[in-house]
Amino acid sequence: MVIEYAGEIVRPIIADIRERRSYDSLVGAGTYMFRIDDERVVDATHAGSIAHLINHSCEPNCYSRVVAASGEDHIIIFAKRDIPEGVELTYDYRFASKDELLTCYCGCTGCRGSVNTFGSDEEPTRIIAPRSELTKWIV
Repeated sequence: MVIEYAGEIVRPIIADIRERRSYDSLVGAGTYMFRIDDERVVDATHAGSIAHLINHSCEPNCYSRVVAASGEDHIIIFAKRDIPEGVELTYDYRFASKDELLTCYCGCTGCRGSVNTFGSDEEPTRIIAPRSELTKWIV
């Protein structure tokens, strides 16, 4: 486990409204939203952990999973392998979009050309673990 992607949990309709009305006008700033499921989105644009700063790569060194712990879902970023100090953390955003493909600029040799995919109904991978089995990380 590297870090939890934390922020305000909102409904998808609220996330869409925020993105259109507010966040699109933020010059030089991004929108940091991560879908848990069809009913919940984590909005880390104004509050949350620094996990929202982890960039996309088509050949990432981390991956994300929704983990259920003590009855609550959490988005956790895990390392795929040992990552040396000073190496940028990345994961594959690969979110489904109905509108447009967003160009990828990761620069890796296996780049697929887009950060997202079109219309996948695929459910995110879920891991269920009691909170007592999770390691408390002290930074």
